[in-house]
Amino acid sequence: MEETIHARHPDPEKQGVNISKTKYDLMRSAIEAALTNEDELTFIELTNKVRKSLTGSFDGSIEWYLVTVKLDMEAQGIIERIPGRTQRLRLVQEPQEG
Repeated sequence: MEETIHARHPDPEKQGVNISKTKYDLMRSAIEAALTNEDELTFIELTNKVRKSLTGSFDGSIEWYLVTVKLDMEAQGIIERIPGRTQRLRLVQEPQEG
């Protein structure tokens, strides 16, 4: 049986979801790589970078997993949304070695 991880939501009123740990780790690495050396990215810029890095090597909806893992990373304080009309994100913690 495949190992899963519980991806949390930054809003404690909302439930997270259980997803494949392998897919979580791939997506988290892609998000961290996209945000590393960037002050901030819009959600669309992040999506485009992650899609470019994972297309052809990721089984499943890149966009769905991106949103799910991004929310979990927000809940953990690894990335944060920058207040404003357009959703902008930045890395708060250094990426994990792996």
